[in-house]
Amino acid sequence: MDKLVNVGLIGFGIGGQVFHAPLISCVKGLHLKKIRAVKEQQRSVASSKYPDAELVVTPEEIFDDPSIDLVVISTPNTSHYALGKAALLAGKNVVLDKPFTINTADADDLIALSIKENKLLTVYHNRRFDSDFTTLQKVIKSDLLGRLVEFESRYDRFRNYSRPGAWREEEKPGSGILYDLGSHLIDQALVLFGLPEAITADLRIQRLDAKVVDNFELILHYKGLKVTLKAGMLVKELLPRFVLFGNEGSFTKYGMDVQEDALKKGLRPGTMSNWGIEPPEIWGTLNTEFKGIHFVGKVESEVGNYARFYQNVYDALVKKEELNVKPLEARNVIRVIELALQSDKEKRTIMYSNK
Repeated sequence: MDKLVNVGLIGFGIGGQVFHAPLISCVKGLHLKKIRAVKEQQRSVASSKYPDAELVVTPEEIFDDPSIDLVVISTPNTSHYALGKAALLAGKNVVLDKPFTINTADADDLIALSIKENKLLTVYHNRRFDSDFTTLQKVIKSDLLGRLVEFESRYDRFRNYSRPGAWREEEKPGSGILYDLGSHLIDQALVLFGLPEAITADLRIQRLDAKVVDNFELILHYKGLKVTLKAGMLVKELLPRFVLFGNEGSFTKYGMDVQEDALKKGLRPGTMSNWGIEPPEIWGTLNTEFKGIHFVGKVESEVGNYARFYQNVYDALVKKEELNVKPLEARNVIRVIELALQSDKEKRTIMYSNK
């Protein structure tokens, strides 16, 4: 019989409802025991979808429960550090939504505390389990492109107005799409290529009513490789999600992983046979001259599965397996954001440094 890990979820907005609760509940051995939901709409959804979970109104009702093994925090970015610290001090294992924290000093403090308390600490970088990203990893590993020279990754949306009441668009630390969408793009780039030598950033506010960054371009400088990360809120035309160039060929990928749309429709892994499977029309295109043989064709996308994140958390807790998303890796994402902010402010390229 699988050991039961009781989970307390703090935050039941879009993050808790769409990206955490459904995936926690589909991993065998994880039991969603308590949900902190304050708004009436959130409590109504929680009680209907997770009738076995107890609804609470304060984080302390989760921290003070000795039966809770794992605390998942899906709240506004400014609260990640305080809630993560309180959970660790209460003797809980912790999953924080991305971004880890607002700054690296807070991230370092949480990492040190998790080591002191001997508790698991990880960050929900679910986009490592996108179908397009795992396909990209397969293409890079195949060596079919030869020596890589340039990579571009972008995550665009079109909404030409600021959403009323959205905390991500309020003028507060950790707001704006650099912390939001940028966390995904930076994490994926660091997984692929490691830490850069230097960073150049251009951050902009393009919408007339916007108060925080809603467009960015980051260039991560590596030896022999240029990595460009872009995101914007005024991009109506579909542009490539990934473009990768090597001295033997290129790989281009349009379209987004299908899991987010499925989760927003109330679906979850295990409820449909084609979970995480991209349609052929958005498979990437490989164009290569590998070993003198010219090939142009589609590359079937790998199957995406965000539940792998929580399966790994369970296995790390129960079977002592290695974490997929290590806290230091999530901390490095924040460091890149800090240096990007400095680069844009000073209008110059900044050499990477850990402090």
